Amino acid sequence: MQDMDDAFTLLRRAVDQLSEDAAAENGQTVGDVREDIGRQEWEMVLSTLIEVGDIHPVSVDFWELLAEAARQMMLDRSCRWCEWRAWEVQHGTVRATLSLVGAEEGRRRTAFSGDGRLRPMWDIGNRNAGGERELSIARLWVEYTQELGPGETADVRLAPLSPEQWRHLKRGDVITMHEARPVAGTATVIEILPPRP
Repeated sequence: MQDMDDAFTLLRRAVDQLSEDAAAENGQTVGDVREDIGRQEWEMVLSTLIEVGDIHPVSVDFWELLAEAARQMMLDRSCRWCEWRAWEVQHGTVRATLSLVGAEEGRRRTAFSGDGRLRPMWDIGNRNAGGERELSIARLWVEYTQELGPGETADVRLAPLSPEQWRHLKRGDVITMHEARPVAGTATVIEILPPRP
């Protein structure tokens, strides 16, 4: 990526990577995005491109273009989401439904931001050479909400520190989240997608 490209050039380059029939869930097409570019509706362009990328297979480069554009536009959460999606293209996707224990059962008393910065440990069934339980670290992104608090349930995406240790998981597997000694939550895997070539 060239350092001198501004956010608007980056967004134009990202649009050029899409097939003309690509569309967002709300029906907005690549043609609509080009019209928004003509009107200089840059935040709308970014938002629609993210929606299209979430539905259609796109490259790491596409997500990196959007991440840099969002960074330049000072849209931090959008930037983090695009970086997250670029990571998923390279390493695969793990989605699960996470239920946090209540405040009276666990150590967490407050909600945490769901934007991929929390890095809890997970019991995904792995054992060390001595047969003892081995916890694995994965960043956590909460879908469709800004934060998640004690006793709440939401669909989440996980970005493992060592993705290869998670390859054995399949839909329906139950894994547990740990922030300290007691279990902080239980998650049921709902989708596993391999890295994209």
